[in-house]
Amino acid sequence: MEPGSMENLSIVYRSSDFLVVNKHWDLRIDSKTWRETLTLQKQLRHRFPELADPDTCYGFRFCHQLDFSTSGALCVALNKAAAGSAYRCFKERRVTKAYLALVRGHVQEHQTTISYAIGRNSTEGRTHTMCIEGTQGCENPKPSLTELVVLEHGLYAGDPVSKVLLKPLTGRTHQLRVHCSALGHPVVGDLTYGQAAGREDQPFRMMLHAFYLRIPTRAECVEACTPDPFLPALDACWSPHTLLQPLDQLVQALRAAPDPDPTEGEPGPAAPPPEPGRPPPETQAQRASCLQWLLEWTLEPDN
Repeated sequence: MEPGSMENLSIVYRSSDFLVVNKHWDLRIDSKTWRETLTLQKQLRHRFPELADPDTCYGFRFCHQLDFSTSGALCVALNKAAAGSAYRCFKERRVTKAYLALVRGHVQEHQTTISYAIGRNSTEGRTHTMCIEGTQGCENPKPSLTELVVLEHGLYAGDPVSKVLLKPLTGRTHQLRVHCSALGHPVVGDLTYGQAAGREDQPFRMMLHAFYLRIPTRAECVEACTPDPFLPALDACWSPHTLLQPLDQLVQALRAAPDPDPTEGEPGPAAPPPEPGRPPPETQAQRASCLQWLLEWTLEPDN
């Protein structure tokens, strides 16, 4: 996947109510500063100027978040009612997400559930990061679960790595990166929670990709699977040598799996009642309220 540009926005799902884009790595979703020459918001405005909604803070309603460094599936609601239905799915924890990653070392357990509780790091100089319960400076740790399946073993720039599928069952900030690091297998290219090693001192990107997304709203099931970016044909540094689990079988299992039963999550914004005519503009306070609880279920952008 080439670096993002104003012209190469990739759409993997489209309906009258939703778009799912394949976000580029090292790309912010939106920004209040004009210094950002490129954001996903600007890509969307360039490609779909007729879909931009002036009643929102950024022109488009992003249903969830991805880290600046993470690529992959990101859902955009095209109206307030669609946004409300997607928010409800996140609130009830009915969304299914799966990520692909290259992690350092050869993970020996071919399938495991990582269950370290995650809290915010209060250590000076690290307050923008998260950490696992029991480490110094860990504040307010919350239960966190990630399923991990090993797909391949191989080498990246000569160093041993594993290609894995990660399925977050909770959605703490930076959860996948923290859990992989705590397991002793940090994500390749993660300069916050990993460590540089050998010849692969600083790869061109962090090797974490939002691969699969399903949001079962009442009106439609938004489902998208993005292309796998971690292939030798796309990155000559990656050289797999042992296949442990075919990815296409896992995709079939993801598609066939029932949606999670609705559960009570964090309090979220109630869907507004239908009103005649044009709805009132979305306020910054409403947007902040949505983001406050959504970030409990999504990956918070790096600042």
